[in-house]
Amino acid sequence: MARAEREPEARWLLLIHQIPPKPGYLRVKAWRRLQRLGAVAIKKSVYVLPRSSQAVEDLQWLLREIVADGGEGSICEARFVEGLADDQVKALFRTARDADYAEVAEEARALAQEAPAAPTTAEDRARLESGVTRLRGRLAEVAAIDFFAAAGRTGAEGELAALEARLQAGSDTESAHAPLTPDDFEGRVWVTRQGVHVDRMASAWLIRRFVDPRARFKFVAAKGYRPRRGEVRFDMFQAELTHEGDRCTFEVILDRFGLRDPGLKALAEIVHDLDLKDGKFAREEAPGVAGIVAGIAALHAKDEARLEHASSVLDGLYEHLRR
Repeated sequence: MARAEREPEARWLLLIHQIPPKPGYLRVKAWRRLQRLGAVAIKKSVYVLPRSSQAVEDLQWLLREIVADGGEGSICEARFVEGLADDQVKALFRTARDADYAEVAEEARALAQEAPAAPTTAEDRARLESGVTRLRGRLAEVAAIDFFAAAGRTGAEGELAALEARLQAGSDTESAHAPLTPDDFEGRVWVTRQGVHVDRMASAWLIRRFVDPRARFKFVAAKGYRPRRGEVRFDMFQAELTHEGDRCTFEVILDRFGLRDPGLKALAEIVHDLDLKDGKFAREEAPGVAGIVAGIAALHAKDEARLEHASSVLDGLYEHLRR
C-alpha cells in the first residue's frame, strides 16, 4: 500500500476579523496593534504573519480584545496554494518594513540638518543624544518585526551611525577614519547578507579586484550572525564596512581604502543611484546596469554565481568608465 503524501506544514497565520464601524477608534486600535506586530494586509480585514508560537499568542490576545469590543474573528494556519505565492507575501512584508526604515532614515536626516555639525554645548549634545536614542529605539522595533530582511535597514543604520559619529567625535557626519591598507585584510573571509544585489555585488567585485584578489566570501542571514575570527563584514547590520550617512557600502570602501581612480568614482556614482534611489548623481548608465543586475539575480539563485556573473559585467563597465 502506497504511503499517503505528507501535507506541507502551514507557514502563515491569518487573522480574519470583523469590527463594528462605530465607534471608529476600535478599528484604529486593532490596526495599530497589527502594525506593532508586523502583520500586513492581504485583503480588507485579513492580515498575515509568519507562523510561530509567539505570533499565535499575539494574535490570540488581539482577537480577545476585538471580541470584547463587540467584533468577531478567526485565526487560521494557512499555506497558499493558488493566487498569492509565498514570495509575493514575503515581498509585502519587505515593502512594509522598507517604508518603516525609510521613515527612520528620513527622521535621522532631518535631525542631522537641525543639529550642529560639531555639537559642543551641553544643550546641543543632549538634544542630539535624545534624538539618536529615540531613533535607535524605533529602529530596534522595526528590526524586531523585519521577518524577511528588508533592504532598507542598511540605509537607516547608516544614517544613525552618522549621527552617532557626531556624538563620538564631534565631527561632521562623515567622520574621519584611519585609512585601511589591503595588507591588513589579506586572507580574510568577507561576510555579507544572502541574496546579494547591486551594492553587495559591486562591493565584492571591488574587494577582490583592488583589496584582496584571493578574497573569500560568505553569505549569511541578515539577522543574528556573530562574526568569527578572521572575518570582516560588509553591507550588513553592525558591519565593519557598510553604509555611512548618505553613502552606500561601495562608496565607503573606496574612501576607507583611499581608492581615487576616476573610473571607480564614476562606478560608485552608478551604484549609489541604484542602491539608494535618491537620484543624487543621475548617471545615465544606471537604468541599463539596473536591468543587468536584475537579470543576474533572476537567473542565479546562488550568491556565488551572482558574483561570478556580476564581476564580468563590472570588469567591462569599469574599463569603459576609466577610459
